[in-house]
This record gives sequence, C-alpha cells and structure tokens, in this order.
Amino acid sequence: VIVNGSISVYTPRGEYQLMTVSVEPFGRGALELAYEQLKERLQQKGYFDSARKKPQPRYIKKIALVTASKSAALQDMLKIIDKRWRLVEVTVIDTLVQGDRSAPQIVEALRYADSLGVDAIVVGRGGGSREDLWAFNEEIVADAIFNLNTFVVSAVGHEVDVLISDF
Repeated sequence: VIVNGSISVYTPRGEYQLMTVSVEPFGRGALELAYEQLKERLQQKGYFDSARKKPQPRYIKKIALVTASKSAALQDMLKIIDKRWRLVEVTVIDTLVQGDRSAPQIVEALRYADSLGVDAIVVGRGGGSREDLWAFNEEIVADAIFNLNTFVVSAVGHEVDVLISDF
C-alpha cells in the first residue's frame, strides 16, 4: 500500500507513530480504480458494443480535428493528412486537452464538431502522464462521444496509453 501521513516519536518510550492521512493500494491508485470503475459502468451501459458504434465512412472528404491549436499533436495530424489525403477539408477546433477545465471544453468542442456536417472527428492530444491524459477518461467526454452522430476517432497519447475515449 501507499500511505500518506506523518511520523511522530513518543520520546519517553522511543515509539514511532504513523499519523495516516490516506492509504491506497500499490499499483492500483485512486485514478486506476476510478478508471476501472468507469470502464465497467460504461461497459454495462453498452457504450463499447461494436453494434452501437458509428460505421467508418468509406471516403472522408471533411474532417474535424478537436485538439489544442498550438500543440505538436495537431502538427503531427496535419502532416499525416498532408501525406495520405491532401484533398480532405480540415477544420481545427481548438480546445484545452489537459487540466481541470478541459473535459467540459472537450465536450463542447465535440458537440460543435458534430454540428459541422463533417465525415469524421478526430479528438486527440499527445502523450503525457496518466493525470495529463485524464480528461479523456471523464464520463462526460465518454457520454459526448457516444451521443455524437459523427464517426469519431480517439487519438490520445502514445500507443501504450489506453483511455476511455479509445473504447
């Protein structure tokens, strides 16, 4: 376990005391536990059923990129688009992708992208710590993706990162 707190010494007997503030299982911290609980809840609601997913369009003529406009991830996406299919019309929708205020902004950006009549939406950002990527593990983001009418690709983090938005 991981214990947070302070240590004190009772000098007359030479005894140590651990004043515990919090205890978390090692290897399965609070974020990991929250992730697994949300994943299970959304699984039960049918969010990950392949029959409920939007089909990938055969030809993509218009695409919306939902990410931070000044990010390296956006530049990577634009380079790949330029190499693979220059004829696609790209709309960039700037949003926060990290921090406490990012999940509601991602939701707003996704809903706006859905209203544009594009063939696909890519929501993404570069890599980072579990905490940096956490907005894409928020239930409101999962709800927004699930309720969109447009085909969505989650492009968050590195290959080893698996987030709720990916499901």
